[in-house]
Amino acid sequence: MRNPDTLSANQPAPPEDTPQGLAFAIGAYGLWGFLPLYMKAMAHIPAAEIVVHRVIWSVPVGALVLILLGRTATLREAFRSPRTLAMGCVTATLISVNWGIYIWAVNSGHALDAALGYYINPLFSILLGALLLGERLSRLQLAAIGLAAVAVAILTLDSGRFPWVALSLTVTFGLYALAKKRLPIGPNQGFLLEVLILLAPALAYLVYLIITGQNHFGQGVSFDTWMLVGCGVVTAVPLIFYANGAKRLRLSTIGILQYIAPTMIFLCAVLVFDEPFGRARMIAFPLIWAALVIYSISLFQQMRHKRA
Repeated sequence: MRNPDTLSANQPAPPEDTPQGLAFAIGAYGLWGFLPLYMKAMAHIPAAEIVVHRVIWSVPVGALVLILLGRTATLREAFRSPRTLAMGCVTATLISVNWGIYIWAVNSGHALDAALGYYINPLFSILLGALLLGERLSRLQLAAIGLAAVAVAILTLDSGRFPWVALSLTVTFGLYALAKKRLPIGPNQGFLLEVLILLAPALAYLVYLIITGQNHFGQGVSFDTWMLVGCGVVTAVPLIFYANGAKRLRLSTIGILQYIAPTMIFLCAVLVFDEPFGRARMIAFPLIWAALVIYSISLFQQMRHKRA
């Protein structure tokens, strides 16, 4: 889902936004926002099986893009580098776990938790930057993280249990973004590398499903078959859109646009899936939204200082 790719070290953010970049980024976040509707239509299929088909059918889509762009040489070099392969295994594991939790959340009535997780994600990312990269947090950023912590505490006290769905999505995606930033290849090549790494275990699990009679693909229900095949497109296309948008937009613009997807997930959960929005959530979500406003202000301040 996610803004899953970051700008590579040799592709700095442009000084000004471009219409093409805006179109790519809005397209990516809009598609991610509608993704719960697609996944909900497959609620009768286990999340693990859907993840398997996201991997399998993303391979031809990702390969076609690289062939059309003429960038397959970089991918071949990545397979010859043990360090790149190791980093690719880390990012592939994190994104597959993130996918599995997200699909389970949407299909089991926890889409609001998924929205919360992706709202918290940018705040978790700046916390990771402070803890692991030695980045200094501003007062506004500390205040934003504090508000998010209060929101999580309210949800925990109200339900009597830790909001593990939301925070698992936050942590897996935040760590994925951090590891992806260190992957020494471009975002399109990195995506294909990840799904190629995941392809062997995905095929092995698919064989297991077929042997045990649990497979939904090609079992006479054309809707299930085509929806599973379509997982490749709905997985790869937003990622590729985002990668191309990020090259043509300022970091501050990307930072603001990333709220589109969790807002659409939130609206789907409340208006379409009719998930309960109790008193605790009525307090927690506005706290998170306030934290994101504060975070956005700090982001613009940082960009202004850098330009100065």
